[in-house]
Formats: sequence, C-alpha cells, structure tokens
Amino acid sequence: MTDKKHTLGQAIDRIIEALEPLESQARQTAINAACSHLGIQVVGVENNQKPGKGSPSETPVVNPVGPGIKQIDIRTLKEQKNPKSAAQMACLVAYYLQELAPQGDQKNTITAADLTKYFKQAGFKLPKRIEQLLPDSRSAGYFDSAPGKGEYSLNAVGYNLVAHSLSKTAGD
Repeated sequence: MTDKKHTLGQAIDRIIEALEPLESQARQTAINAACSHLGIQVVGVENNQKPGKGSPSETPVVNPVGPGIKQIDIRTLKEQKNPKSAAQMACLVAYYLQELAPQGDQKNTITAADLTKYFKQAGFKLPKRIEQLLPDSRSAGYFDSAPGKGEYSLNAVGYNLVAHSLSKTAGD
C-alpha cells in the first residue's frame, strides 16, 4: 500500500472502477472479502439456497437495500413475524417480495406459484387449495386484484398487517 491519501470520493471511484467489470456474484464476493479483510461489519443475510435443500445458508452481505434496513430471507422474516394463518403468510410473502427480497427478485404482484415457492422456503405449511388463497385474501381485504391473470398486489391493509401488527408477541 502507498502512503498517498485519498478523498472519500476518490476511494469510491476506485472501488467502482475495480468492481464494474465483474459479474454480480463476483462483485459481492469481492466486497465481502474486502470488508472481512478491513474488519468492516456487514449486515443481513443472503439466501444462497436452492428451494427444498434444508435451512438457508447465511452469507453476510453489505446492505444493498439502504441504511438501517437489513436484507433477510423469507424463513427469517416468517420466524420474526410468526404468521398464524395462511392468509397472514400470503401477506408476508407479498411484503417480502415488495420490500425485502434481493433486488432481482423484487416484484409488486404475486401469484399462487409465488406462494408455493415461498411457503416452502419459509417452512410454512401449504394450504390444501393454495390457488384459492389469494382470492380469499383479497375478499378478506388484504390484497387488490392486479392486471395480470391470477396476480394480486398487497394493499395498505395487508402491508400494515405485516409491517406493524405481526410479531413474535402478537396474538391471534
């Protein structure tokens, strides 16, 4: 290393210049290694697991979502929020995909296929008729119908349920 001092802006420019040519996963690996080497604490976990392969692996990642917001996997969120019903879990999945999922997985609408995928990843029991869960949850006031066939979007009631009402200590 040289004794030459750099401004914060110059340091950021050099980091970006070094990472730009790399693939996304290689960038993350480089950032994690650099943070580890420099003793910088990283926040959150990234789910590197293929569905159905046991518990999620926990790889620390630099917080890509923003300051003060941790990126977590669906299983951890389910354990934190402790949904009591399939409808509450459907809201949790929609909230996760809208607010907390990794950048490439985020979306504003969900389908029965999304519910199946994320219920399994979270270790939540699948309902007998999962294809009926979103229409029923819409009737209960948690979702709005979206333009795509079989697609639903979380409305303010569903959002507030997850963000403000569900927790480990919340009752039924």
